[in-house]
Amino acid sequence: MQRLSPLDAMFLQQDSPTVPRQVASLAILEAVDNPLDYDRLIQVINERIDLVPRYRQVPRSVPGALGTPLWVDDEQFDISLHVRRSALPRPGTVEALHELVGRLIARRLDLDRPLWELYLIEGLTGGQVALLFKAHQALVDGSETVDLAQVLLEEAAHERDIPHEEWNARTEPRATGLVAETLSRNFRRPGEALRITEHNLGRLARKLPLIGGEGQTPQGALSTDLSRHRRFATLAADLEDFRRVRHEHGGTVNDVILAAITGGIRGWMLTRAEPVTAKTSLRAMVPMSVVAEDGLPTSLGSKVRGHLLTLPVGESNPVVRLHQVSYALKDHRETGSAVAASKLAALPGFATSTFHAVGARVADSETGRGHQIVITNVPGPQDPLYLAGEALAEVYPCIPLSGRRAVSIGVTSYHHKVFFGIVADRDAVPDVDVLAQCIEEALAELVETVEGRRTRAPRGRQRPAGR
Repeated sequence: MQRLSPLDAMFLQQDSPTVPRQVASLAILEAVDNPLDYDRLIQVINERIDLVPRYRQVPRSVPGALGTPLWVDDEQFDISLHVRRSALPRPGTVEALHELVGRLIARRLDLDRPLWELYLIEGLTGGQVALLFKAHQALVDGSETVDLAQVLLEEAAHERDIPHEEWNARTEPRATGLVAETLSRNFRRPGEALRITEHNLGRLARKLPLIGGEGQTPQGALSTDLSRHRRFATLAADLEDFRRVRHEHGGTVNDVILAAITGGIRGWMLTRAEPVTAKTSLRAMVPMSVVAEDGLPTSLGSKVRGHLLTLPVGESNPVVRLHQVSYALKDHRETGSAVAASKLAALPGFATSTFHAVGARVADSETGRGHQIVITNVPGPQDPLYLAGEALAEVYPCIPLSGRRAVSIGVTSYHHKVFFGIVADRDAVPDVDVLAQCIEEALAELVETVEGRRTRAPRGRQRPAGR
């Protein structure tokens, strides 16, 4: 039996109706004559679930809180409770897909069962099908357990022959056995016992807002008391556009992505008549892969560390915004600890979903730093991937909301495209689709600076009147 880490236990304890602690990703497959059906999906998962044994385990508390919960086999495991079907009403528009995903990511997982779900969504326009992967933040740590999408997606259209053994659940230990084993372990590992005590004290402190818990989050358009409901929006852009801007103005593709998001937030705030001055800025938590000792380790060869970045939302010039973002990230690149995007993209399998999950863990473990938005950006493979022989067309991360943060943005590059997934509180951000459109327009502004023409004035600056 393995014990949950204090961080995993914190995520489990903090799960609530307004803050469901789960990371999701939306994958859309290419349209084919015989699209993936439910029975075939179940078969593929059954063939690979041995690779992620924790997907058949549940956390069980230790009496008296003598230790963090333990992972035990679910003796009643039923895969049909985790793999579900859903369908869009005709004609299966993108808007209907966004509405469905918003509802599904807001729905809490059943904490008495293994902490994941997978929805097969049918009825998309053109005969496509979509898959929505959901996993609790206590489940996917990137080290002991990776995201299910990472083991389902293949690098070739033909499927691998994976050895499969019949699974039989181990009997769950009795309460007396759990207590005895925990006391023995605490005696053998006093350092671990101390961390558990710190976790229990922290859990009590988080219930007392004047003593502990999350630091004061600034007020503004991105801050709210979270509701139980979510909205979801997506944006897809050509990777080559980001590369052209990078080539012209310097920096990295990541800098260009963050500059486009900054410009998009600026434009969105202006459409809402939010106060925007030259000094307006937002603090973003941007998890990054590093080779340094600090950060959360993964089984993929690097660690992930949170980077607090000031987004220059008040700057109206798109090129100046890009240079400010690039300069702010310069120290990270020059320390020698940064992991090259090409190295991450070359990892075997579809590691991006796992890195997004780890990035969300890092961001939520550093809530005291007062950031207003979480932005995860993970470069993925540029060659096509397949699930049950069908090509993956699009993939959008869904990063959870927490604290008072009303918006989160996940970005993945894959097969010459860059995919943005935007999660927002349903009540606070009814215009999340406008935010996606504003990010698209901010990217267009940057691309126009490369092409040497400008078809519109930068947002917030009017064209001079003709004489």
